[in-house]
Amino acid sequence: MNGGHSSERFDTVIVGGGQAGLSAGYHLARRKRPFVILDANDRVGDSWRQRWDSLQLFTPGRYSGLPGWPFPAPRGSYPTKDSVADYLEAYAARFQLPVRTGVNVDGLSKAGNTYVLASAGRRFEADSVIVASGAYQSPRVPAFASELDPGTVQLDSTQYRRPSQLQDGGVLVVGAGNSGSEIAFDVSRTHPTWLSGRDTGQVPVRHGGFLDRVLTPPFWFLASHVLTVGTPVGRKIRPKPVTVTAPLERVRRKDLAAAGIKRVPRTVGVQGGRPELEDGRVMDVSNVIWCTGFRPDYGWIELPVFGEEGEAVHDRGIVVGAEGLYFLGRFFLFGFTSALIGGVGRDAERIVEHIESRELNGGRRARVRVSAATSGPA
Repeated sequence: MNGGHSSERFDTVIVGGGQAGLSAGYHLARRKRPFVILDANDRVGDSWRQRWDSLQLFTPGRYSGLPGWPFPAPRGSYPTKDSVADYLEAYAARFQLPVRTGVNVDGLSKAGNTYVLASAGRRFEADSVIVASGAYQSPRVPAFASELDPGTVQLDSTQYRRPSQLQDGGVLVVGAGNSGSEIAFDVSRTHPTWLSGRDTGQVPVRHGGFLDRVLTPPFWFLASHVLTVGTPVGRKIRPKPVTVTAPLERVRRKDLAAAGIKRVPRTVGVQGGRPELEDGRVMDVSNVIWCTGFRPDYGWIELPVFGEEGEAVHDRGIVVGAEGLYFLGRFFLFGFTSALIGGVGRDAERIVEHIESRELNGGRRARVRVSAATSGPA
């Protein structure tokens, strides 16, 4: 990195001002530790504002609050994406968290024992860095998407907002998980719609119904305290949710059928500028929406902290072999709820405790034990 720029120094720099970064900021502020949160968006909460209009949380308000402030909505209601965005912005203001928006960190390296972060010519130095840049970073769109006819409207799930973005004609939604099913249901009101991908199954009870309300508290307890890396069952199932698409929750099979959405096999390529399905059919559609998942984007981290599969080697977010570097807000960092608004606070508190313990020990190995290297999504 260019050392010619003036630097700002902090004890801790948090990269990302979403729910994970704000949770870490809350715990650092309570301990009166100097820190800054750097967020690439123009406003706190924009990562939620920029998602599709009809999006709602799957967890009710009672399980959707960050540390220190419950979500300001009825406990059994399901917050909209805009209410989540406004809550995050109000949360940062309520606790006077030092968030700097419009700062996109494009490099992280180390000079001696100091971490150095770069952002468009700006330089930040820190003893500790918490990478909280989100669980969903880079859309995983297949390479053959570039072979589609240039007249085809193509959007990924982060770009889709509402049906008015689409042109006349059919819509192929590729990816039949929750995002794909909800977006297909949304566009089917105005366009003939096909949903491409394998059936992921569905949860056994209707989302928001009586049984769901009864079963949510015990399920949340199970997801928070049993499905963790600290239990045999949690360690056993941990690799599976990382790679397997979750079953449908809000929009279910009957809803898709009632909306006239046609289910088709996986999309595997392009023929004559049109998407080709696994069974050889070529879809004559004018729009394609890719809901094919995400991959972490850590190319800006210039440190040898990643394993063979490109995932950071860590123990509950504490990076092995890089004192003072942490990951937060990733799926199953410690438990099933680690990436959720209502679950990230526990991981954030432990990481901040580790930071404080390092300081009390003069930078030596923290009292919070780091076990043998655990490679997992971070």
